[in-house]
Amino acid sequence: MAMGQRTVSVIPANPIYDFKEKAKIKKLRVAAYCRVSTELEEQQSSYQAQVDYYTAEIMKNPGWKFAGIYADEGISGTSTKNRTGSIN
Repeated sequence: MAMGQRTVSVIPANPIYDFKEKAKIKKLRVAAYCRVSTELEEQQSSYQAQVDYYTAEIMKNPGWKFAGIYADEGISGTSTKNRTGSIN
């Protein structure tokens, strides 16, 4: 090949979509963190609204697998020392 000449290779597209190959793609495991800072009754509805919202959002995404809810109820937001949390 002489100086300055370049070789270009054309790679043809593969128009066949392989559904079996697509099924092998692993879904991302997704969990939500929901919390309220007090145990007051007003905040319990807020907590349930968070759980419902994030559960629905995760479940409707086909690339995600629901891994649960991590929750802290009625615990101060100023320290992580007393947070035991739970995974639903």
